[in-house]
Amino acid sequence: MTLPDAPSNPAGTDRTFQVDLRGLVDLLSHHLYSSPRVYLRELLQNAVDALTARHSLEPAAPAGSFGIRLYADGSVVRVEDDGVGLTESDLHAFLATIGRSSKRAEQVAEQRGDFIGQFGIGLLSCFLVADEIHVVSRSARTPDAPAVEWRGRGDGSYTVRTLRASARPRPGTTVTLTPRADAGEWTRPAQVWALAGHFGSLLRHPVTFDDGTGGTGVAVNPEPAPWARAYPTPGARSRALAAYGEEVLGFTPLDTIELDLPAVGLKGIACVLPQAVPAGRRHGHRVHVKGMLLSEQADEILPEWAFFVRCVVDAESLRPTASRESLYEDDTLAAVRDALAERLRAWIARAAASDPDLLARFLHAHHLAVKSLAVHDDEILRMLLPWLPFETTDGHTTLDEFARTHRTVLVTSSVEEFRQVAAIASAAGLGVVNGGYTYDRELVHRLPEIRPQTSVADLDPATLTAHLDPVDRETELAAAAYLARAREALAVFDCDVALRTFQPASAPALLVDSREARHERTRSQLAREQEGGLWGDILGALRQEAPRAQLILNQLNPLVRTAVAIDEPELARTSAEALYGQAALLSRRPLRPAESSLINRSFLDLLAHALRKDN
Repeated sequence: MTLPDAPSNPAGTDRTFQVDLRGLVDLLSHHLYSSPRVYLRELLQNAVDALTARHSLEPAAPAGSFGIRLYADGSVVRVEDDGVGLTESDLHAFLATIGRSSKRAEQVAEQRGDFIGQFGIGLLSCFLVADEIHVVSRSARTPDAPAVEWRGRGDGSYTVRTLRASARPRPGTTVTLTPRADAGEWTRPAQVWALAGHFGSLLRHPVTFDDGTGGTGVAVNPEPAPWARAYPTPGARSRALAAYGEEVLGFTPLDTIELDLPAVGLKGIACVLPQAVPAGRRHGHRVHVKGMLLSEQADEILPEWAFFVRCVVDAESLRPTASRESLYEDDTLAAVRDALAERLRAWIARAAASDPDLLARFLHAHHLAVKSLAVHDDEILRMLLPWLPFETTDGHTTLDEFARTHRTVLVTSSVEEFRQVAAIASAAGLGVVNGGYTYDRELVHRLPEIRPQTSVADLDPATLTAHLDPVDRETELAAAAYLARAREALAVFDCDVALRTFQPASAPALLVDSREARHERTRSQLAREQEGGLWGDILGALRQEAPRAQLILNQLNPLVRTAVAIDEPELARTSAEALYGQAALLSRRPLRPAESSLINRSFLDLLAHALRKDN
């Protein structure tokens, strides 16, 4: 078979990508930017970067001599700056070429940290609210440079022309937008004012706003960041930072931690939440980069365990992503995260050493967060483990207080196990801690590291039953018939029955049963049902000798003394089932369907017996 000749073009042909600007703007609006409101942030950012470049060009200029002016009257939105400006060639190179940044084009990579913007696509965000962008600029780099005008349209076309010097007497840039009818939500004067304060309240250059009503421009950022101001006393500073945290975060902080990392130019505050939050729920933090708000939901700036604080920070060296709405994950961000974690640990250490009242309020609200930290941080463990609250047979108390009373501390493996034994263990003088909650069992086992004179062991059912007193031989023989009927009735639950005496006397019975034992009995039952098949062989290979549950009846309880004297077989059986059901309910563990059915049946049978007796 003969193939047709290939086209004669061995070297290939170079072609240029064609960009559909409307499609690109739609892509930005739906996938890069979270909201059309970012157009004002991008305009402010470009103005700030232009001012930064102007200051590097004229370093002797007085601080505050260059600024940014916003104007919005409902028909136009205008942003004017006294920055470095643009020449005609700059307009072609930087405004008409998507993706090129003047910062990059000038090959000042070593100075890029001075600028907020890095990607050269910010001006496109203006097409989210307007069909045309009008730019008038005059360069400060060239003496007697003319003013130049650039008009870009949403269809991808643009025009450039040179203007008289009077069109722009001083260096700088003015960007004017004529909003579309559907963009009024984002371009009304009140909204522009709100967005300017939202994004630019911490900018280092003066920013003013004019709504076109004839008044003078109002300062958007009249004061520097609260941590950059001078205060008469440390107390006044602390109160001012707390008030700022409440204003921007919406809650009154339990305490305010000042953050300062000179290596990356980061300053700010961490506000301790006054109430507990779900474990692992990470709050967003307000992160500014060189004064411009980057994100209100930057959860990556702190480690996961620090969910008890929310931060407001301003940084110099953190890199924003392309959308400038989150932080780029790099070594610098990882180092900042570690350094801020150390600041939080230092605050906890200070509170433990010098402010026990603050520490108590903090632990009351955030003990779970501290427990998660103590598991992995030996310093925090040694410092705070004695102060952390636990559920014990002495009530909710600290391990330090609990260990003073109990030289041997027993810890349960689950909440239900603790609830089964708490009342009886307390009456027997045993010190038991509920280890069923997250981190608790692991932390209790590390108590000897802090208090070497205290020993810790897992609670074993045999430990508890060893503290229950046996009944005398005569009582045991008198109750033998009843106990045999009770064992027969409860055999379906793999439950043995014993008679003991223990406190409190108000407890008629104690059900000693572990989750692991129940699982093993369930597995054994499945193996018996599947005997002979492949699944049955697998379960049989896994089967262990499962410990039986124990229903321990309390001879000191009047109800039990009455029950063991019952001669009627059916009534004895029913009473044993009722005692088992009550003990299972008191353990507060999930009931199996058979147990729920037994409780209902035994109640109805006892009720029917009582009614027959009355008749």
